[in-house]
Amino acid sequence: MQAHQSISRRVWLQQSAVGMTAALAMKPTSLLRGDEKAADLQAGKLIVRQEKPFNAEPPLPALLDHWLTDNETFFHRSHGSVPAVDVENYRLTVEGLVDRPLSLSLAELKSMFPTVTATATITCAGNRRREFPPEKKIGGVQWDAGAIGNAEWGGVALAEVLKHAGVKPEAKHVWFDGLDEITEKDHTFSFGASIPLEKALSASRFTPGALLAHTMNRQPLPKDHGAPLRGIVPGYIGARSVKWLGKITISDRPSPNHYVADVYKLVTKGTPEEVEATSPIYTHALNSVSCRWKLDSTKTCLTVSGFALPSGQVDGLIQRVECSLDDGRTWTTARLISPQREFCWAFWDVTFPASAVGKSLLVKATDSHGEIQPREMPYNLKGYQYNGWHQVSLNV
Repeated sequence: MQAHQSISRRVWLQQSAVGMTAALAMKPTSLLRGDEKAADLQAGKLIVRQEKPFNAEPPLPALLDHWLTDNETFFHRSHGSVPAVDVENYRLTVEGLVDRPLSLSLAELKSMFPTVTATATITCAGNRRREFPPEKKIGGVQWDAGAIGNAEWGGVALAEVLKHAGVKPEAKHVWFDGLDEITEKDHTFSFGASIPLEKALSASRFTPGALLAHTMNRQPLPKDHGAPLRGIVPGYIGARSVKWLGKITISDRPSPNHYVADVYKLVTKGTPEEVEATSPIYTHALNSVSCRWKLDSTKTCLTVSGFALPSGQVDGLIQRVECSLDDGRTWTTARLISPQREFCWAFWDVTFPASAVGKSLLVKATDSHGEIQPREMPYNLKGYQYNGWHQVSLNV
């Protein structure tokens, strides 16, 4: 299938339903480490990576059940406790370099601006962190490859709100501040992010720039995923899509928030000088992962399937996914079997003879901008953006 071809959503859902039962029954033992329990991988359960704050990801086979990830299957990422938000008294404030500062209730936000939707894949910058060599001893949540999900987000285009507030000419960045509170070394602060103003305002055929979302897959936004309101920034790492959004500030510089100024940067030593000189991570990396594999009823063919995510650039689509059984010497091109959409993942599958059982499989992707997934990801202190070739042992 070519990069710009796609199947209808009805056909895709029919295909997904056929393989669902078999997928949920599988245990991806080759993806586990000794610190995981098989009970964690039962159908419908998330693998808890951290209890407090709660961080969890689905088992990889469950990611392929639907192109739009079920809300219950979507990974959880929090830096602090989920805040208790009184929706009746909730206000979103917009301030800084604007002509008219705003204070809007959720009801006012919904009534004053048209409702729009954006389908976008959100991935944590730390996804696949555990694949860095263990001797590097990288801290943080030890994600496998499941800290990712695709959803249809509904809400208000940030550009419309900023147009109503009147952005001053010197404005260059949009800051987001959440209502959650994080305590580190006796300091308490909110989670925050910022994005360039041009990203906030950039709309395409399918995506209305950044979004202030209050629904997820046509349901009210779940509490754990940012209710009553969260930012959605398609193409950017998940840390820029701030949950429990309370304040937007327009500025001429990036936010001084800890999660912009100090972390979510690709640094190797972490000295104050290096951190200050390094720009924040914005777009997510090109990536691909094998999620499940099964023999056919005759036990003559082995089908492997997974997802691929184009880099977060505008108009990016997955062009090609390739798999290798001989450590990258030769490659077999996989089929793209899901819808193709800007800022969204694509699903793929490939079939090998049953003799492939027990062999090691590598997968890599190429996107429509010509970017090719690298064999290895260079070390960085926080273990962000791991996108080396994904490797699994095909045990059935």
